[in-house]
This record gives sequence, structure tokens and C-alpha cells, in this order.
Amino acid sequence: MAQRTTRLRLVEPRVEAPAAAPARTLGAVELVPGRVRAAVLSMSGRVLERSEAVYAPGAPGRDEVDAALAEAARVFEARPPAGIGVAAAGIVDPASGLIVEVNDVPALHGYPVKDRLAALTGVPVRVEHRARLQVLGDRWFGPGRGRRTFASVSTGEVLGVGILYEGEVLAPQGGRSGAHMAVTAGDERCTCGNTGCWKTVATTRWLRSRAAALGLGADAGLRSLVSRDDERARALVAEYAENLLLGLVNVQQLFAPGLFVLHGEAREGGEHFRSLLETRLRRDVAASGVERPTVVVAGAAVDDIALLGGAGLVLSHL
Repeated sequence: MAQRTTRLRLVEPRVEAPAAAPARTLGAVELVPGRVRAAVLSMSGRVLERSEAVYAPGAPGRDEVDAALAEAARVFEARPPAGIGVAAAGIVDPASGLIVEVNDVPALHGYPVKDRLAALTGVPVRVEHRARLQVLGDRWFGPGRGRRTFASVSTGEVLGVGILYEGEVLAPQGGRSGAHMAVTAGDERCTCGNTGCWKTVATTRWLRSRAAALGLGADAGLRSLVSRDDERARALVAEYAENLLLGLVNVQQLFAPGLFVLHGEAREGGEHFRSLLETRLRRDVAASGVERPTVVVAGAAVDDIALLGGAGLVLSHL
């Protein structure tokens, strides 16, 4: 009887590949009167997920702000970020994470947004003024990449300048964004209670009011004014540019940033409005060897400006 031979087949043990670690993300929150926006962003500045909540700006207590912040912060539950950068309105104390004061929003006076958000999410939180913060968005994700000094400008309903100088954001304690610097001898009362503020002559509110007074329509915006073949419209656009320059020229004189990145309403003015600003800024550069100012218009969506700044704040401290 033939002997049967048994052959053994060796089977390599199956080793499960380790699960890929989740990609790191950045968190950003924008807290302004009446609204909270939040977003999870990639390390390259792409918005992956976002949320929004509203509250009554005139509410006397903080409950509505707390509820809106908690609702918006749910966006971070699925993908906890490496940190969260908060872009806040008003006077901000970055060291303590407090919103010190916001005109006409009593619930935000002394609001501890850093502690509130850290308790909700369990991740590190940093806070900075909204207009100043957007310069970090431009530094990491926009036209300011690779530069150590430049200015980032908010235009439209919100006005302000953030300055990166030798790699550091200029953010003195108690400092604001420039909207309330005195630039005129006018008697129009600002929301802060003073007169002559840059904000009173260089925002959308002024532009619409002036357009209505000239018979150009109460809802006329910069885009429609630039496109009109009308001498009054052209003169108003030039006047608006000069009003905006009242603040920008001061920034150029003091810090010589070389590059001004425009956000917001300035996008609607197109190349004509951009060149008006750049030509005027360059007239003030007298010293040889000083970089001639260049004005560029950022391509970021208006709703993403502050969020990119918040993400840039986190990235700057990683």
C-alpha cells in the first residue's frame, strides 16, 4: 500500500495595517455682534466644515452668547482641532482671552471667550482682535506668504488694519484696529462716541449715505458706482478712495509695510479702485531704498477672512 505524504503549506500571519492617524486640523471662531461662526480647516487653510449661530446683540446677559457659542462649537466634535483661534470684535485682551468691550453689545463686555470655548472643546484656545488677526490669515494662506512685514485691510461694513511687522503682529494691550483713529475734523458722531473717526468716512455706511445725497440711489454700492458712466459716480468713488487712504497713508508713514492686502468691499471696486489707492500711497514714498507700496486684493471669500486669521493664529503657535 502506497504511503501518503502530507505536505504542509505555510501561511504568513496576517498583520493588520495600523489605522492612519487622522489628519491634523485647525479650528477658528469669529465672534462679532449678533453672530458666531466656527470652522474646521485643513493645515493648508481649506475650510472642511463650518457652522453658524446667532444671538441678540442687545441682550443684557450672557446666556444667549453662551448658547450661540456652544451651538457653533459643535462643529469641532467630530474632528477636534490642534487649537482654536478666535477672531473677536471690540477691545480684546489676548493674554487673558477676554473681550474687554464691544460698543452697543453689553453681553460681550468682559466676556471670557477663551475659557468658555476651552471648556466646550477641551483644546487650546487663543484670542485676538478680528481685524488684526486677518493679517495672519494672509501670512499663512494668502498674498502675505513669505513676507515679514505687510498690512492687511478690512473694508466695507467693517474697517480696520492688521499689521505684521518683522514677523510679529502689532497688538499692544488695549489697541484697536485703527477704525477709530481721528482722521478728520468732521462733527459726525461715531459709534464709539467720538467725532472724526476714520470709521465715519470710510465704510459702506458713509458711501451709501453720500450716494443717496447725490441722487445716485440709497442702495448704491461700490461695484455699481464704479461701473457707471457718470461723473458724479466717478467723483464719489475717488472721494471714497481718499477717505480710505486717510488711514492707510498713516500706516504707510509709520510702518512702511510695502504691501497692503485688501479684503471686503474693496474687491467690488475692481482694478480701478485698487489702482487709485496704490497710486496715492506711492506718492508718499520719498526716501530712496524704501519699498514702494503695492496694493493687492485678496481672493478669499468675505465670510472666510476672519476664519483664516483664526487658523493662522493657531498655526503661528504650533
